[in-house]
Amino acid sequence: MVFSSLLFIYAFLPICLIFYSLMKGINGKNIVLLIFSLLFYTWGEPVYVLLLIFMTFWDWFSALLIEKAESRSKQKFWLALSVIVNLGLIGYFKYTGFVLGNIQSIFGIPEIIPEIALPIGISFYTFQLLSYVIDVYRKEVPAQKNFFWLLLYSSLFYQCIAGPIVRYSDVQREINERKVNLSEVATGVTRFVTGLGKKALIANVCGSLSDRLLVSDALMSSSFENAIAELTGRSAIGLWFGVLFYMLQIYLDFSAYSDMAIGMGLMVGFHFKENFEYPYIAKSVTDFWRRWHISLSSFFRDYVYIPLGGNRKGKFNTYRNLFVVWLLTGLWHGASWNFVLWGLFFFIFLVIEKIGFLKILEKIPAFFSHLYLLIVVFFGWILFRFSDFRFIPVVIKGLFGLNGNALIDFETQTLLIGNIIFIIIALFSVTPIVRRFSFACRMSEKGSFPSVLYKILSIVLPLVILFLSTLALVGDSYNPFLYFQF
Repeated sequence: MVFSSLLFIYAFLPICLIFYSLMKGINGKNIVLLIFSLLFYTWGEPVYVLLLIFMTFWDWFSALLIEKAESRSKQKFWLALSVIVNLGLIGYFKYTGFVLGNIQSIFGIPEIIPEIALPIGISFYTFQLLSYVIDVYRKEVPAQKNFFWLLLYSSLFYQCIAGPIVRYSDVQREINERKVNLSEVATGVTRFVTGLGKKALIANVCGSLSDRLLVSDALMSSSFENAIAELTGRSAIGLWFGVLFYMLQIYLDFSAYSDMAIGMGLMVGFHFKENFEYPYIAKSVTDFWRRWHISLSSFFRDYVYIPLGGNRKGKFNTYRNLFVVWLLTGLWHGASWNFVLWGLFFFIFLVIEKIGFLKILEKIPAFFSHLYLLIVVFFGWILFRFSDFRFIPVVIKGLFGLNGNALIDFETQTLLIGNIIFIIIALFSVTPIVRRFSFACRMSEKGSFPSVLYKILSIVLPLVILFLSTLALVGDSYNPFLYFQF
C-alpha cells in the first residue's frame, strides 16, 4: 500500500484518524497508531513485519543494557553487539546477492545465488534504530522503557517505508506528550494533499515520459538486446529530455513522500523535520547535499563522518572520511555497482570543491554556478538510473549524437510539443516560486487582495488538487514510489 493509492487515501488513513480522535489519552492514541502502523506494514510484508519487531526488540533491550551498564567497556560491548546485529541483518537481506554475484563472476562459485527478498523500508528503520541506540550510548537521550513505544517509533507508517529518517531524539517527547490543534491539522492536510498532487499529477507523468524517451525498466530486464537497440536509436534531444524527466521524477517522487509523511505527522501532533529544501536551486554540489535527502545526509555526517574524525585531522583524513561516507551512501541506495559509482561520482566533485573550487563558485555569477550544479546532477542521475553499466555509455554517447542518432525525431518532437505546458509546470514545481508567492500573500496587509486571495486559495486549492489527483489515480497502473526499493 502506498500513500498515493486510493485505498490509503479514502479508507486506511481516514479510519486511522477516526479511531485516533476517539481515544482520549495519549496511551490510547499511541496504541491506535501502533496497530495501524503494523497493519500498514503487514499489508505489503506479512512475514517481514516480524523482522521489524525483532530488530526493534533487540535495540530496545540493548539500549536498556547500555544505560544500566556500570562501565564504559560494557556499554561499548552492548553498542557493538547492537550495531553488528543491525548491520548483519541489513547486510544479509540487501547485499548477499550482490556479494555472491561478484564472487561468482570472479571464481565461478557458487553455482546458484539465492534470491532474497528485500524487506520494504529496511534501510530506513535500520538507520533509525541505529541512531537511537547510539544516542543512548552517547547519553543524548534516555532509553525508552516501554518496548511498544519504541516499536511505534520504528514502525510508524508515516515514515518507516521510505523516510524521512526520523531520529528518536526529535520525537521522544512527542511519543509520550503531544497536542493537536486545528491549525496544525489544517496545515498537515494541506501538506499531505500537496505531496499527493506532486506525486500523482507531476512525478508519475514525468516517470512515464522518461520511460518513453529512454527505455522502460521492464524492457531492460527482459531483453538487453532490444533495450540497447532502442536506446541507440533515440534522438539526442529525446535522451536529454528523458534524463531531465527522470531528474524531475526522482525529486518530486521522493519529496512528495516526505511531504505526505510530514503532513500526516502534523495531523496527530508529530513534527518531523524537513527532508528537502529545493535542491535543484543549489549553486554547488556541497549545497545540493545540504538540501537533498537532508535526514540521510545528516545521519552519515553525525554517525559516520564526524566519528571518523571529520575534517579535524588533516586533508588526507578528511578526504578519506568523505570517501567512506560516499561509498556507504552509494551502497545504502542499492546493492549494485552503479550506486557505488554514483556515490563516488559525487565524492569527486565534493573533493574538488573543498580543494578550492567552491570559492570560485561563490565569486562567479550565480547563473554559471547554478548551471554547473545542474550539469553535475544531471549526469549523476544517469549513473543512478541504469543498474546495468552497459546502458550508461550508450546514453551518454547518445546525448551528443555519437551513436549515429538524429538530433531529434518526429516522435520526440510531437511528445515535447504536446506536453509543453506540463513541462513548464514541472520545472516550476521544483523551485520555491510558489512558496514565496504564497508567503508574500499571507504576509500582506489584512484585507488586501493578496491576503484575501491567499485565504481563498488555501481552502479551494487543496480540494482541487485532491480531486484532480483522485482522477489521475483511478485506473492508473503507473504509480511507483521510487524509494520503496531502498
